[in-house]
Amino acid sequence: MGLVTDALDPADMREQYRTTELSPADLAPEPIAQFTRWFKETAENPAIHEPNAMIVSTATPDGRPSSRTVLLKHYDRAGFVFFTNYGSRKGAEMAANPYVSLLFPWHPLARQVIVTGRAGRVGRDETVAYFRTRPHGSQLGAWASTQSSVIESRAELLARYGELAARYPENTQVPVPPEWGGIRVVPDAVEFWQGHENRLHDRLRYVREDGPDGAAGETWRVERLAP
Repeated sequence: MGLVTDALDPADMREQYRTTELSPADLAPEPIAQFTRWFKETAENPAIHEPNAMIVSTATPDGRPSSRTVLLKHYDRAGFVFFTNYGSRKGAEMAANPYVSLLFPWHPLARQVIVTGRAGRVGRDETVAYFRTRPHGSQLGAWASTQSSVIESRAELLARYGELAARYPENTQVPVPPEWGGIRVVPDAVEFWQGHENRLHDRLRYVREDGPDGAAGETWRVERLAP
């Protein structure tokens, strides 16, 4: 293959991370409390745009992966919630294979959080309550786009949006699309990654301990991973 002579060489791009050590003694007793600490610090850092942006990775039953960036809209000890069209590629893949990964890439802080767990739909009441908080245009957009389907042109999308805007003008209630709603990812492991010099990063992972008879428990063990 021919070389592109004026292309930047990614092999020459390097950065030394100079940060504070992360030890198990620094961690909260469970991962959501630790996530809350880091998320607050991230949200207060003006260098980070959309701190709630996360990469959601899904896979087909035969293991073909796909990834995309979505926005975290809620989290608590029950899991991490985002909203999507259930008929989208990720929606179809999660319906067939519920195991997913979430990645929060907070590069200016040399931090990442990686969540692995199972995805499931939230209750319809929770979906409706969130939908009502969305800007009017975003509510219409949820109807206008049959997410992940092939369309002829952007003009087709805008025409559909225009029809909806005429049907539901500002200050009118837009119904919630039946195929649109929330997904909650219930974590079975949460890794906190802190970059360091010489690629000797800290990687501390909470792993959920099973209760009696294999039932998921509320206790977590912390293990250190080699970088």
